[in-house]
Amino acid sequence: MRSDVLDDLGAPVPLTAAPRRVVSLVPSLTEALAPTGTLVGATDYCTHPPDLDLRRVGGSKYPAVAAVLDLAPDLVVANSEENRPEDVAELRAAGTPVWVTEAPTTVPMALASARRLFTEALRVPVPDWLPTAERVWARVTPHRATAVTPVWRKPWVVLGRDTFAGDVLHRLGVHNAFADHPDRYPRPPLEDLNAAPTDLVVLPDEPYEFTPTDGPAFFPGKTPVLVVGRHLTWYGPSLVEARHHLDEAITRALRTT
Repeated sequence: MRSDVLDDLGAPVPLTAAPRRVVSLVPSLTEALAPTGTLVGATDYCTHPPDLDLRRVGGSKYPAVAAVLDLAPDLVVANSEENRPEDVAELRAAGTPVWVTEAPTTVPMALASARRLFTEALRVPVPDWLPTAERVWARVTPHRATAVTPVWRKPWVVLGRDTFAGDVLHRLGVHNAFADHPDRYPRPPLEDLNAAPTDLVVLPDEPYEFTPTDGPAFFPGKTPVLVVGRHLTWYGPSLVEARHHLDEAITRALRTT
């Protein structure tokens, strides 16, 4: 019997049973879904878990829809920010159920979305990492620094308003210098980034791979914090360890300011 559930955007997802063949178009959710044993396909950018051995279906922004359909999935998992609406529409038009997660603006929102994905779409128990992550990230550290956080170069793109990564930093006591910008991912010129009154520049290694020799030199006078991008932007099992590693990196940088 068909049973429609609603995804994060309120779209019906027709499921006749608990999905057993799932394709993930969202790298951080691939990491979360892998232990369920339901994954049959993922994007080229799904790098975790490291031993993931699945059919690859192209990039998140430009997946090969035909390759996804060839896998005969009974559910495709997508995201409103990472995946294009036209690809979601094409999959649905072909009769494939698609569960679209909303791009989270906070850590609690991301974890609540993951809970719904497990319980309402996959119909499996909530994994142990999820309540642990909820506990780990419930606390908000008092303000201790202000930072600019580039996520791309050529052109420069930084965290703006209402982003998951911005909330991660907020919970670590770091204010985002561009949190009040009208865009979620503004593209200020480099001189504006350097003019911002900040203590730190947070440089993740993805989506752009900032390194000790590609990033810090553009921000003279600001203390660089090089972090694992997955810890900053992925909302999956890595959240359990992310707080410790990010906090350690920020604390170490503040000691040098």
